[in-house]
Amino acid sequence: MLVPVPALAATAADVTGLTVDLALAGLTVGSAAALSGIGLVVCHRATGVLNLAQGAQAMLVAYLLRDLVVVRHWPVWPAVACCLLVVAPALGVVLDALVYRPLQRRGAGPAETMVAGLGVFVLLIGVVVLVWGAAPVAGAPSPFGGAPIGLAGGHTLRPDTVAQLAAILVLALTVGAATRFTPFGLRLRAVVDDRRLAELAGVDADRVSAAGWAFGSFTAGLVGVALAPYLLLDPYGLPLLVMETMAVAVAARLRSIPVAVVTGLGLGIAQAELTRLRPTGQLLPLVQAVQANLFVVALLAAALLAGPRITGGADTAAPPVPVPVPPPAPGGSGERGGPGERGGAWAARVVCLVLLLLPIGFRGNDLRSALLVPALALVLLSIVVVTGYGGQISLGQAGYAGLGALGTALLMSGRIPGLPALPAAPALLFAVLATAPLGLLTGWPAIRRRGLALALVTFAVGTTLSRFVFQQPYATTGLTLERPAFLAGDRAFYVAELLLLGLGLVVVRALHGGRTGRALSALRDHEPGAAAAGVNVPGLKLFAFVVGAALAALGGGLMGLAGRAFDAATFDPVRGLLWFAAVVVAGADSALGAVLAAALLIGLDAGTVAGVSAVAVGVLAAAIGRLPGGLAGVATRWAAGWPTGSVPSRGPALPEVPALPPGRLTPAGRRVRAVITARRGGDGTASAPVPGEAGP
Repeated sequence: MLVPVPALAATAADVTGLTVDLALAGLTVGSAAALSGIGLVVCHRATGVLNLAQGAQAMLVAYLLRDLVVVRHWPVWPAVACCLLVVAPALGVVLDALVYRPLQRRGAGPAETMVAGLGVFVLLIGVVVLVWGAAPVAGAPSPFGGAPIGLAGGHTLRPDTVAQLAAILVLALTVGAATRFTPFGLRLRAVVDDRRLAELAGVDADRVSAAGWAFGSFTAGLVGVALAPYLLLDPYGLPLLVMETMAVAVAARLRSIPVAVVTGLGLGIAQAELTRLRPTGQLLPLVQAVQANLFVVALLAAALLAGPRITGGADTAAPPVPVPVPPPAPGGSGERGGPGERGGAWAARVVCLVLLLLPIGFRGNDLRSALLVPALALVLLSIVVVTGYGGQISLGQAGYAGLGALGTALLMSGRIPGLPALPAAPALLFAVLATAPLGLLTGWPAIRRRGLALALVTFAVGTTLSRFVFQQPYATTGLTLERPAFLAGDRAFYVAELLLLGLGLVVVRALHGGRTGRALSALRDHEPGAAAAGVNVPGLKLFAFVVGAALAALGGGLMGLAGRAFDAATFDPVRGLLWFAAVVVAGADSALGAVLAAALLIGLDAGTVAGVSAVAVGVLAAAIGRLPGGLAGVATRWAAGWPTGSVPSRGPALPEVPALPPGRLTPAGRRVRAVITARRGGDGTASAPVPGEAGP
């Protein structure tokens, strides 16, 4: 995150004066980060949810303010009032009513809530791209223009910085007084401690939650208005900058507003003070990268130091919940299912095959766009292995894809010391082999983390790779990415991609169907139970991340070769969030779902306009609570004759689940059902024994 450093005279010798000037400049970004932290903390304390969509909300408000002032020629202050006092709170209330409140009432786990938040994030980005385009724009207005404010000693302070500091003081005091000394604060604490018990006591928990989301969305808009004048408005850049300030809330353990404020201001000042360092030699690029991205470093450190649980309080006692995957089919899995299930699986395979073979007949730009489908499918397969099979939430797979592309380019360009320039095929192979062990960067923290804690670590790792490697000239200048001569044509290269994708699907299918796949499923469904059954949980987690890194690197390398260039924007962390949401929507446990998701992402944008795919994925991800298991889960239940919104029972009984006909059970299943029926008295209608009660 860039800091607006003041212009300093070359002859300045007053070290103290320089330190003060830099500190005052750092307050501009630090105060925006503190506002972001206040919003995240208050929203979490009121709703129990970490607002992952805050960056997208800030971006939407910033774009709207610019449109009202620059395009529609509104006066600045009426436009600011409309954006901050009407649009932003209304957006929070709408999101609460349509997305989060149904999840809370259903008792959804933290993983479903997190996926819904990512869906909102992706949806808002898609809306901005559709309305205002993907190209960066300048000219965002500042409500507090005018000359700087003079201070003692000849120092100056920007008027907007003063306004942000005043807003921090007012918001912190207001929130503190409201939560401690008002009836609403009492109701808020009751809802946070136990929502159901508070409702039984007559507390309107929905109104409390709506107030929390309205406040969180208001502060998100305030952050967008504060940061936009210093930046080019970018649908991907601004949300990422705001997400980096999540380090402030994580450092405060999502509970302490004073800690969030002090951390935000401290990081802003420290980032500005770092600009004084001007080392020579090879350390200069690294120091400059740290100077511009201190919040990224802080996010990674805060996520790692926060430990397995970051929220504290009663909610941490609940066991972590993996990302929702398709429920077990009525007739088992694979070929043991009924005719409907097998027919649905074959129909999905035929659809995937048609989608993949159809571009062979394309020409020109259509064929060039289709080159990204198999490559992206391999990247999404890596998410299936890590998240769908292993239950480990990973938001940083775009980083490993970028390493595959960059490694291939470096090897082909002869930039690796001691190695000559390599042809494309060996360069891609060596890049994949070198990237696979780097999966330990996220695999090792996963040993002690799951859910939100792991998601923050993996996102921080992916963002660190993007900021410190992919966007740095020392790593990306002078690169060569040329296809082999026999694959120079787009059609020939596409066929080669299909062969590699087929190989990846075979490997993933073998992994899922074997003993390792069963261990991964046990790990995903219940980690303590898997450990008690003798599964090497730490080793299995590391294995999943290593395999995922290899698949992502292979897909990323093919992306680079398809475009004949390394493009850092292709592997932006925000795009990685879109990829993750697309996999969950298609079905996190479905390899074919990854192929369909890749075709959806590339095909929608290529066939319509940019942003359509993000809107479609965002809507479906935000509604994941109504689509258990994603589209693959819906298709499985439909093919097997289940209602599309139902989830088969894993407990003693669910009245809404119909009895299964004998033909859909294996012989062992029929014997087990016969024993259960005999114990229930022969009619099969008696209730199953409840744990803790006496048996028959």
